[in-house]
Amino acid sequence: MALDVTLGQYYGTGSVIHRLDPRSKLLFVVLFIVSIFVAEDVFAFVLLAGLVVLSILLSRVPLRLVLKGLKPLIIIILFTSILNIFLGRGEELLFTQVIIPDFWTVNIYKEGLINAALLTFRIVILLMGTSVYFSYATTPIELTDGLERGLGFLKKIKVPVHEFAMMMTIALRFIPTLVDETTKIMNAQKARGADFSSGGLIKRAKALIPIIIPLFVSSFRRAEELATAMECRCYHGGNGRTRMNVLKMKIKDYVFMLLSFGMLAGVILINIYAHGYKLA
Repeated sequence: MALDVTLGQYYGTGSVIHRLDPRSKLLFVVLFIVSIFVAEDVFAFVLLAGLVVLSILLSRVPLRLVLKGLKPLIIIILFTSILNIFLGRGEELLFTQVIIPDFWTVNIYKEGLINAALLTFRIVILLMGTSVYFSYATTPIELTDGLERGLGFLKKIKVPVHEFAMMMTIALRFIPTLVDETTKIMNAQKARGADFSSGGLIKRAKALIPIIIPLFVSSFRRAEELATAMECRCYHGGNGRTRMNVLKMKIKDYVFMLLSFGMLAGVILINIYAHGYKLA
């Protein structure tokens, strides 16, 4: 059982994307997600995929590492694809099979296959694009500062922005730690004769109990130690706190934000004027 979780794992290369202000990267990710779900034309998907490839090249993050982050979600991606293939409807019928007469007939349409491929492609580029900017090219501390500064206007309506940013940072920070802890527990249980790979689904689920219980105990212990450490350092929230690294927007950040809006505008224009296949 491999634990290829890459969320929260920073990969520093000093590239131009790494040096961008985290607020500009946050804005890009938000507009990128909106663009993906707005996209309907196949050429819009090609544009977004090109931007993802360009981002990977500019960030100098190995493609192997980005693709590795998709492994834990392969089952979800495949399930989504198969579901869209069998539930999709269209005009050109490619395959039909009666499973239960007058009750269940499997029909596969050409349009259903294309829609399933585009929806799967949408999920893949969404995960790849967000992982590059949110995980590999931005440290948890930078992400926290960017969230707190970017959403600072919400403080006027009593939204606890600092607390929200702090919780997100702690969650991202401890994902790799919990993954390592899970690996150690699994290796320890295997040394005691535990088997996690054989048997049916119920047997495998029962075999995970010796992993889940120690992991929960370890997580609560770490949370208590962290809370004690924060109390000992007189942490009382963000009021009056200073920062070692003060965020300052530069010209390249404003240009990047402008290009982010251009990406969304380009997707909308392609949807309106392009004549490629439209996602149903």
